[in-house]
Amino acid sequence: MGRATAVDGVLDVPVIDISAWTDGTAADRAGIAGEIDQAARTVGFMQIRGHGIPEAAGRAFAAALDGFFGLPMDEKKALCAPSPDVNRGYTPPRTEKLSLSLGVPAAAEDLFEAFNVGAEAAAFPGLGLPEAHYPANLWPTVPGFRDAVTEWCAQAGGLARRLTGIFAHALGLPADYFGPFTDHSLDVLRMNHYLVPEQELVVDRDQMGMGAHTDYGIVTVLWADRVPGLQILDTEGRWHDVLPEPGCLLVNLGDLLARWTNDQWLSTMHRVLPPTDASGRVVRRRSAAFFHDGNWDAEISCLPGCVPVGADPLYPPTTVGRHLAEKLGGSRAGRSNANSPREAARLLAARGD
Repeated sequence: MGRATAVDGVLDVPVIDISAWTDGTAADRAGIAGEIDQAARTVGFMQIRGHGIPEAAGRAFAAALDGFFGLPMDEKKALCAPSPDVNRGYTPPRTEKLSLSLGVPAAAEDLFEAFNVGAEAAAFPGLGLPEAHYPANLWPTVPGFRDAVTEWCAQAGGLARRLTGIFAHALGLPADYFGPFTDHSLDVLRMNHYLVPEQELVVDRDQMGMGAHTDYGIVTVLWADRVPGLQILDTEGRWHDVLPEPGCLLVNLGDLLARWTNDQWLSTMHRVLPPTDASGRVVRRRSAAFFHDGNWDAEISCLPGCVPVGADPLYPPTTVGRHLAEKLGGSRAGRSNANSPREAARLLAARGD
């Protein structure tokens, strides 16, 4: 995981237009799948154009974020989850260290504040899904917030499911291969806001907006302001800035897809620096990551054909629920994850220049 390839010091995050996937020719589909495969093997990130999400949905969603994060802190804190093990509700600034999801302590807590919503057990009647994995959402009373966020979840979720169909094609699998692993997926939308109080507008060099990590699940659909901060790690241990192109959504692969493909496809390590202007003063940045993580009880083991003859898979089988619990226990609950030694070594070896 985490081995994005730079060429002559430049890391290209390709723009891929998927508009012809549904109604295009077989050649169109093969071309899109080939571009996805190339990006998945070399970068682990891509920029998706032609996703079909209406601009109006994005504008309403951005307004909803502004409405919530503009609330007084005491109103936001009233929506904190009852326990850090519950991946819902409000996360105040400086309460998480994302690098602990890799088992690497950070010098300071991350600056971001966040609000999470996700798939509820009630959305899948008759399955008896555990509330611990599918907890109820907490909703603020901000006018229009719930409707706009629910619509964005539907749009981003639709894109994530379309992408898994493209992934199956690119990997030579049946078109519906990922369906049984995702029909009650643990989808979560994490809305992030980077801005610290006025009296703390200059930050220390070791302070992270969001600490280095890989995403935990299958695929992430990321909406973000075109404000610098997001960086991804290459094979040589160098960090590279990434900004979304206008009209594109950033998409990156998660750990579970890397496990499925025996690291042939990359779950790339990334972080967010405190977004600053030329004088080093923190400026506002918003983002929202829709995590399509798979069914809590799905077992993930290496796909046929992804392990060389005579070799063992790089990762033992795991379940989605177990893997997410280990990762979230680090980032949210402060329990250092001991089951990511290869990723931890890569982060510790990253260059500081």
